Amino acid sequence: MSGKELDGRCLERLFAVIEDRRTADPARSHTARLLARGPQAVAKKVGEEAVEAVIEAVGGDKSRLVSESADLLYHLLVLWAARGIRPAEVWAALEARRGVSGLAEKRARKKG
Repeated sequence: MSGKELDGRCLERLFAVIEDRRTADPARSHTARLLARGPQAVAKKVGEEAVEAVIEAVGGDKSRLVSESADLLYHLLVLWAARGIRPAEVWAALEARRGVSGLAEKRARKKG
């Protein structure tokens, strides 16, 4: 362990690495290669990773679900970077929903 706390801040640190890799050589960086392929290709990869996470969730293998969840979060962060979305924007959207019934929030989205 590097001494950094293991909590949600790791997503902010990972996003910073993803942004750093944007200018890296795609032949040497998986992240740079993903970003070079464009948002549509990254979105496809997010979908694949989501399916893999669901399969592991249904199968009940906790350690594999943890691993696939990490893959999914990484690829989602790459997608945000590809689309110019900062994590703080997503955190703000989540915070705005705090204390709001999930059912009420879903109904409000359908009206809008």
